[in-house]
Amino acid sequence: MKTSLFIIIVLISGAFAGLIHGTVNFAIVEPYLDQAIGIENQNLFASGEEEDTPEFWVEYEGYRTWQKGGQILAGVILGTSVGALFGIVFALSRNALPGNNDVKKSLILAGIMWLTLYIIPFLKYPANPPTVGDGETVVLRAILYLSFIAISGFGAVGFYQLSKKFKNNKKLVALIGYGIFISTVFFAMPENPDEVTAPMDLVNEFRFMSVLGVTSFWASIGIILGLFWRKLSPEQETTRYN
Repeated sequence: MKTSLFIIIVLISGAFAGLIHGTVNFAIVEPYLDQAIGIENQNLFASGEEEDTPEFWVEYEGYRTWQKGGQILAGVILGTSVGALFGIVFALSRNALPGNNDVKKSLILAGIMWLTLYIIPFLKYPANPPTVGDGETVVLRAILYLSFIAISGFGAVGFYQLSKKFKNNKKLVALIGYGIFISTVFFAMPENPDEVTAPMDLVNEFRFMSVLGVTSFWASIGIILGLFWRKLSPEQETTRYN
């Protein structure tokens, strides 16, 4: 596949998947954000940090309108960035992925990346609504979360490279090795420094919806890129006319 065509389909796939992700988040996650921020506002009023005045609510509504309006655009931008990474990994690993067509191969890779880059880090550091977390620990929490993503991702790549040295059932050794490695990292990494003070029903529902939102992205990027690749790959063109 030509480099220019590869770049185009990768960026378009990422942008469309990001659009879906942003739209899903807007529909199912935003209501929980509104609830969480409402609790946060009431805490500010109770502590005297803010006053419950019309001016406060005008400023708040303006900010939330801007924030909500930019969510879908942010999803497209983030999707394009992650889609570029996904496309590169797919191009490098396509021949080694199981599946009898590019859509299945792409979905399998999306599932692997969803698990290693999102679900496993999420289990250690689950998403929390705005009312949870001390502002002074934001940097620390970001470092911990991103570090876990990097460790999980590079660990998966390392054990995949190791698996290529084995044959048949022996490849399972690399999978078990990754499981032991990431489990060790999971328990060795520090816990989230912030105590959850919000209602657990709200927190758990927010987390569940967040998982659905991110899952919609990985499923979308897998399907869209796979369809583009199957349609535009030179190999498919050759097969079609033979």
